Amino acid sequence: MNAQANLDEMDRSFQRTVVRRRPEIGRAVRAMRELLDHPDQTEKAFEVGYALDADLTVVDLGKMLECPAGRRVYRERPCLLDVLCDRDRLNAMGEGSFGRAYVDHIERWRLDPRKLVQLRRDTDPVHADRDEDLQWFVERMDLIHDLWHVLTGYGADGLGEGALLAFTLGQRYTRSGALLTLGASGRIATRVGRVWAGYVFRAWRRGRSAVHLTALPYEQLLPLPLASVRRAARVEEPQVAHPGGVLYEPSLDSTLET
Repeated sequence: MNAQANLDEMDRSFQRTVVRRRPEIGRAVRAMRELLDHPDQTEKAFEVGYALDADLTVVDLGKMLECPAGRRVYRERPCLLDVLCDRDRLNAMGEGSFGRAYVDHIERWRLDPRKLVQLRRDTDPVHADRDEDLQWFVERMDLIHDLWHVLTGYGADGLGEGALLAFTLGQRYTRSGALLTLGASGRIATRVGRVWAGYVFRAWRRGRSAVHLTALPYEQLLPLPLASVRRAARVEEPQVAHPGGVLYEPSLDSTLET
């Protein structure tokens, strides 16, 4: 069976599942509140998704397979985790490269891609039951999150995560994404003020204007200049999207004064 036939069959199966599943709004709101109070509890973001959207893996994979680049990635199924954990290889890439920027990002924010994948395996109640190809895709999606931080220039602090939620919503609408964006923006706006509405709108617009980023062959893009990757992906440079500067928690007050 070819990939398209495989996809068609998975789509039919998914549609039957969606009909039987009602959103668990109360569970989603509780998980969102806990996540906003404790932003390091990434598993709460997963729970919001489980509660509102069931398992959208097949739909997301289907959208990826609509892109020629996505079909090539799916056929080859490279291990992105291995690439992102090879610090020596990433550090050997040129100054200004996507790969070097990724290393700077994970070192600055003390992140570990292995922990993110393990968190998925430990907390996702359906992950172990997925087919091997769907497990590969879900874990790749999780790892892409921090690559999108690098592409957008948003930090891994509260403001950066809030902006990336809006960017991701522009790329891919889901009920859970909409709720998380609304909840995070409401919480952030109480501290930042009215400037946040325009800022988060521009973040959403960046995601809406970009190509389908899930389909990109990140393994091949990491050695390239980050500016070139942004141009090819149609992700506006941070200084263009946010003329007042990208907001970060540590420098929030001084940033807003500019």
